[in-house]
Amino acid sequence: MSPELISILVLVVVFVIATTRSVNMGALAFAAAFGVGTLVADLDADGIFAGFPGDLFVVLVGVTYLFAIARANGTTDWLVHAAVRLVRGRVALIPWVMFALTGALTAIGAVSPAAVAIVAPIALSFATRYAISPLLMGTMVVHGAQAGGFSPISIYGSIVNGIVEREGLPGSEVTLFLASLIANLVIASVLFMLFGGRKLWARGSVTPEDGGAVGKGAEPTGTGSGTGTGSGTGTGSGTSTDPGTGTGTAPGAAGAAPTAVAVRPDQDTDGTGAGLRLTPARIATLVALVALVVAVLGFDLDAGLTAVSLAVVLSTAWPDDSRRAVGEIAWSTVLLICGVLTYVGVLEEIGTITWAGEGVGGIGVPLLAAVLLCYIGAIVSAFASSVGIMGALIPLAVPFLAQGEIGAVGMVAALAVSATVVDVSPFSTNGALVLAAAQEADRERFFRQLMVYGGIVVTVVPALAWLVLVVPGFG
Repeated sequence: MSPELISILVLVVVFVIATTRSVNMGALAFAAAFGVGTLVADLDADGIFAGFPGDLFVVLVGVTYLFAIARANGTTDWLVHAAVRLVRGRVALIPWVMFALTGALTAIGAVSPAAVAIVAPIALSFATRYAISPLLMGTMVVHGAQAGGFSPISIYGSIVNGIVEREGLPGSEVTLFLASLIANLVIASVLFMLFGGRKLWARGSVTPEDGGAVGKGAEPTGTGSGTGTGSGTGTGSGTSTDPGTGTGTAPGAAGAAPTAVAVRPDQDTDGTGAGLRLTPARIATLVALVALVVAVLGFDLDAGLTAVSLAVVLSTAWPDDSRRAVGEIAWSTVLLICGVLTYVGVLEEIGTITWAGEGVGGIGVPLLAAVLLCYIGAIVSAFASSVGIMGALIPLAVPFLAQGEIGAVGMVAALAVSATVVDVSPFSTNGALVLAAAQEADRERFFRQLMVYGGIVVTVVPALAWLVLVVPGFG
C-alpha cells in the first residue's frame, strides 16, 4: 500500500474515532501526524512540526483573548446596543450587516481570515443576545468574507489572477469576482431562509433595552430579571451561563415565553433606557478594536500578534478583566485546529495532495477531470489554505485546458468558488475563528453543526459550480 493511500486511510480513522468516541480531533490528529510521519514518511520531529500552523495558533489565541476582555468589561454589550440602534431595531438586518461588512473588508484588500477575526466575535455576540442561530450568523460572516474575496484589488483576487497570468491562461477579473460574489450571496440567502430569517422578519423591531431574546426559539416579548444562576423574583426567572446574558421564563400569561437578561453589576446602565455607559475600560477596548482593524488593514500587520499585544496592554491597565478573560480563550478549538492542520502538513510532506491532483489531471475526459479537480479543491481547502490549493490545482488543469474543450475563465472561477465556500468548515481558518467566537456552552454543538454544514457544502457546491461555470464553456 502506498504512503499516500495509508495517510488518507488514517485520516478517515481519525474522523471516525473523533465522531464516535467524542475525543478531541486535534489530539487524535497530533497522534496520527506522529505515527504516519515517523513510520510511513520517515520524518523527524522538525519535519512533522513543519506543518504546525503557528500563525493560526497566535491568531486564535490573540483574537479570542482580546474579545474575551471585551466581553468581560462589557464592551461587546455596548457594541450590540449601538448596532441595534443603527438598524433601527430590525434584528433581521443584523446578519446581512455582518455579511456586507466582512464582504466590504475583503473587497478592499483585507485577507479573509483577518476580516472574519474582526467581525465574528461581534456577530456571535449579537447571535447570543438576540436569539439568532449561531450557525446562521457565523456562516453569514464567512460567506460575506468570500463574497468580496475575489475583487480585482483583493488579496485572493490578485493572487489567483497572477497565477492565471503566469500560466498563460485567458482570464477575466470581473467574471472571477462576480462568480464568487453571486455564489456566496445565493448561499447566504438560502441560509437566511432556512435558519430562522423569516422568524426574524416576523419578530419586527426591538430596542436595545429589551436585551433581545436569549435562548432557543425565544421571542423578545417579555421582561424579566435574573443574575448569575437561580431564580429571580417578580416578573420572571432566569439563568445565565455567560456574563451579560441569561434566559428565563415568566410564569405569567398562558402561552407566553418572556425572556430575561442577566445584568452584571459592571454593566452600568444609565437608568434612562439609553443603554450602557462608556467607562474608561470600554473606551480603551474600543480604541484597541479600532487599532486592530487599522493595523491589519492599513499596515498589513499580523492579526494574531497585534491582538495579543493589544490584549496585553488592556490586561496591564485592568488586570481583573484579564484574569477572567484568559480562561475564555478557546483552548479546545486551538487544539482541534492546530492538530488537524499539522496532520495536513504531514500529508503535504508525503505528497498525498499532489498525488491526488496528478491522478485526476491524467484522466482523459476533460469535463470529468474538471469536476474532480473542483472536488479536490473543496475537500483539501476545507482543511488547508484555499489560495494555496488553487495555486496547486490551476497549473494541474493547464494540460486539458490547452485542449480547448474546457473554458479557462469558467474553470478558474469554478475552482475559486469550490475552494473558498468551504471555508465554513471548522477546520479552516475562517471556520475556526467563527467557532472560537461562539459561547463556550454551545461550542461543541456548534462544531458539529459547522462540520455537517461544511460537508454539505463540499458535496453540493463543486458540482453546481462545475455545472454553471464549466459546462457552458465560459472563456
